[in-house]
Amino acid sequence: MSNPYTYSTLTMSACWQVKIKMLFQTKVNAMTIKNISLIILCVIMEMPFAGSQNVGIGTSTPSAKLHVNGTLKVVDGTQGAGKILTSDTAGLASWQPPPPDPPAYYQSVGICCQSWMVKNLQVTTYRNGDPIPKVTDAATWAGLTTGAYCYYNNDSTTYAATYGKLYNWYAVNDSRGLAPEGWHIPTDFEWTTLSNCLGGDLVAGGPLKEVGTTHWTSPNNGATNLSGFTGLPGGSRSVGGTFTDVGLFGYWWTATEDAAGQVWFRGLVYLNDDVDKYNVNKRYGYSVRCVKD
Repeated sequence: MSNPYTYSTLTMSACWQVKIKMLFQTKVNAMTIKNISLIILCVIMEMPFAGSQNVGIGTSTPSAKLHVNGTLKVVDGTQGAGKILTSDTAGLASWQPPPPDPPAYYQSVGICCQSWMVKNLQVTTYRNGDPIPKVTDAATWAGLTTGAYCYYNNDSTTYAATYGKLYNWYAVNDSRGLAPEGWHIPTDFEWTTLSNCLGGDLVAGGPLKEVGTTHWTSPNNGATNLSGFTGLPGGSRSVGGTFTDVGLFGYWWTATEDAAGQVWFRGLVYLNDDVDKYNVNKRYGYSVRCVKD
């Protein structure tokens, strides 16, 4: 007669593995009180040693006290997207938000009593650790009134390392802080100070632009990068969510709104050495450079 029962041998010694097997292979009405008592005694004798056994879920050869081969689901009411399972000093586990990224080192260059980042901002979280949404869909981008970022053409492989991220101004102005600790988004006045120090808006673009045509479209007129700013043509994302101007223009947000509720930005262009100043809608996606506090 086949045995319809299964039993675990993961925490059982040979003593009561055999007895349990006997229990399920013998008709209950044929068992004697002696056999039942022997099984119970054997189990009781083994109980103090159960802690020395390994338990496996999804494996027949556990290599730890608890060995789980497969997915694990822990639901206690505190779980949530992006959270991590951690423990307190007593070993009690709970779901918690991930810690903020450790302070990163951002290379800077001194220009006229200001210290500027030499690369465009690349952060994915606000200063307090909250994530900044990455928005790829054009229609979603067009309707935003909260902070977001993207990569040019939604292609991080091609553009991220060189040009950084494009942020809308809602991210720039978020109270949680887009700039890393020790830095801030430059105001319109600070951009004006930078430009004036380099000769004014009609010539300051040359000292701010990377030299050559590795990234800039030819002719990249006037580029000298004498300031060390190394401005690059990272392009932009429009209010409607389309991408344009990589290789041709670089655009950087200021922290300053105008009287009409639009925002000032600065631009560099491949055709000349101007520093352009315009005001635009907050939904545009532009690069960000920060200044040290």
